[in-house]
Amino acid sequence: MSKKPPFQNCDRFIELGLEISALRKMRGMSQEELAAKAKISRSHLSSIEAPNIIRPFSLEVLYNIADALNIQAGDLLSGHLFKDEK
Repeated sequence: MSKKPPFQNCDRFIELGLEISALRKMRGMSQEELAAKAKISRSHLSSIEAPNIIRPFSLEVLYNIADALNIQAGDLLSGHLFKDEK
């Protein structure tokens, strides 16, 4: 019996979801508002932002969220938005 390999990017998706959540809150947006602007359901956005749920999502969704937050998708992916660079 072979086991399915573990999802390799769990930490990256968790970090990305936390960044999306932080930016949304900084911009004073509710999940409902961001989800509507990103053309996804509120429950999908909620699962993306939740640190205890690993929710992979498409580049289309990433670009839609980035556009709704008025940020470049690459800036979200860089992981440097809330980290001190030394």
